[in-house]
Amino acid sequence: MKNALDIAGYFLRRVDREAGDPISPLKLQKLVYYAQAWSLVLINKPLFVQDIEAWVSGPVVRDVWDEYLAYKYRDIPAPADLDIELASDEIEVLEKVWNAYGELSAKRLQDLTKSETPWLNARQGLEPAQKSTNVISHDDMKSYYAEFVEA
Repeated sequence: MKNALDIAGYFLRRVDREAGDPISPLKLQKLVYYAQAWSLVLINKPLFVQDIEAWVSGPVVRDVWDEYLAYKYRDIPAPADLDIELASDEIEVLEKVWNAYGELSAKRLQDLTKSETPWLNARQGLEPAQKSTNVISHDDMKSYYAEFVEA
């Protein structure tokens, strides 16, 4: 199984910087979250081992947060190299996530994830601005997003 930083690196390589497309840490977090969620639905397995926490700003993988914290709201540059082996079904999931969510702004992705059941369930009983390390469950992600798949 991959590391969430590998998945983040995939999306960082996917950004069309020549067209002026930015990717901030906030946007990257949401793409990594959707990659995990859709992997659970489409190929019935997680892409990476790390938990996704229900922070005030939406779903967050702490390792990805720590790695790109210095960029704050700025664009993250492309990684120098990406040494990751991805299976064809994993690449297919990542491409579907990129095609569905890659053009959305960080703010739009944040609003979207915060309106969806998996994040809301993990934040149950908390005040809106209350810090949390509650984990968003794989079961919640899989059951929620599976509703959007045509049979």
